[in-house]
Amino acid sequence: MSSPDASIPASSGHASGDVPGSPLTHFDEQGRAHMVDVGGKPATRRVARAGGRIVMQPATLALIAGGQAAKGDVIGVARIAAIQAAKRTAELIPLCHPLPLTRVAVDFRLDDAAHCVHCEATVETTGPTGVEMEALAAVQVGLLTVYDMCKAADRGMVIDGVRVLEKRGGKSGDWVAPDLR
Repeated sequence: MSSPDASIPASSGHASGDVPGSPLTHFDEQGRAHMVDVGGKPATRRVARAGGRIVMQPATLALIAGGQAAKGDVIGVARIAAIQAAKRTAELIPLCHPLPLTRVAVDFRLDDAAHCVHCEATVETTGPTGVEMEALAAVQVGLLTVYDMCKAADRGMVIDGVRVLEKRGGKSGDWVAPDLR
């Protein structure tokens, strides 16, 4: 019986983290997905910050601001959901390493002018690999929770702009989104 990856020839153009010069580390020489070996990397302090927003009708934002959403404290519940997502990222993203997180901070800001709620998550660990995925998962799930709690009032909400804002630590060093420098 052949595996699903057997149909992908080694020369298919798939990059490999094991091939010198390839930027894609989650593929082996045959183009098959694999979990990157970080066993030989030193444990260092790693920090990642991600952000995004959910745009909504002004009346929906007013419900959140006034604490009048039918399901309760939208921001409080979304903050807990975001923290939970950061802690469980390895269960959601197949090739992520489970990491012992040392800090997860999630902030929400209501923006009346843009009719949106901004979410920003900062995640930290001391380990052999970064926490960008944990920060991104926290933001996405935090914003999805806002959607879930407010969808009865506004089904047209839009989540957008989710991205890594900065990362610190590790072999590749520090990085800040170009428009934030």
